[in-house]
Amino acid sequence: MNRIVNEQNPGLETPTFASFAFGRPQRTLKTAIGCTGVGLHSGSRVTMTLRPAAPDTGIRFRRVDIAGAGGIVPANWATVNDTRLNTCLRNSDGIAVGTVEHLMSALCGMQIDNCLIDINGPEVPVMDGSAAPFLFLIECAGTMEQSAPRRAIKVNKRVTVRDGDKVASLTPASSFSVRVEIDFASSAIARQDFYLGVTESSFKAEVARARTFGFEQEVAMLRANGLARGGSLDNAVVIDSTGTKVLNDDGLRYGNEFVRHKVLDAVGDLYLAGYPILGHFNGIRTGHALNNQLLRQLFADSSAYSLVDLGAVPTELPSQDLLRAAS
Repeated sequence: MNRIVNEQNPGLETPTFASFAFGRPQRTLKTAIGCTGVGLHSGSRVTMTLRPAAPDTGIRFRRVDIAGAGGIVPANWATVNDTRLNTCLRNSDGIAVGTVEHLMSALCGMQIDNCLIDINGPEVPVMDGSAAPFLFLIECAGTMEQSAPRRAIKVNKRVTVRDGDKVASLTPASSFSVRVEIDFASSAIARQDFYLGVTESSFKAEVARARTFGFEQEVAMLRANGLARGGSLDNAVVIDSTGTKVLNDDGLRYGNEFVRHKVLDAVGDLYLAGYPILGHFNGIRTGHALNNQLLRQLFADSSAYSLVDLGAVPTELPSQDLLRAAS
């Protein structure tokens, strides 16, 4: 594969081309597969099963602890109800499923269009804090093509949302790419940026293993507010109270794991568009709230997007110079 060097991170190579499976049908799992784990924020033990689903089903959660049709929670931007340190969905009956972003990211990275997710509690298990365990489940279950064409949301014009110094934007492109920049006072993180042309192989190699992260001094406050009750060094990178050191004995999985995880989050949040996106996402200090606001802004303007058949779209990504000019 042709590669170029990212000028912001000379040591980082970036794919120049990406394929979003243009011209192929929709995809689902070959067989059901499950896991059990702990919710990051609730601390509750939960069992989850990923199941094949019919064409045009999309991604849906089914709360099996809730009787009747009210337990179905569609995974889309309009059902996002809470974005405090996670992306939480809530249906019209008030039934919620939280911390969906890592699973949604894995489903996007593996190009799964249709999946029914049975879950017996209000939060997706955090596993190791990354998308890698979900990627493993999908690979173990296997995937199959379906008798319906794959479609995507094509971004027709620039859409931008801001909140102070936080900015998120989508610009037209012929495939899906993500660039995120973060800047923390903590010297263990500082300023980092990362670009990903999203393909199955690049997602798996470059961001899938990047874990969620937090700060030691914030743990007590978060737990008092009903958050991070299941968090530990087993499922998150934790920076010490001085902001200078990572407390995990095994250190970091990537030198810039923090920004790679933000890219992982953005991929998952944007898959709540309901389809893969043909566009370039640029995020500066963005998070779950701004990512969702961006989708709401996109879909509020019918001229800003089109629903297209992927078979008619070329695969070349925009150049890095064009992406920076559009950012």
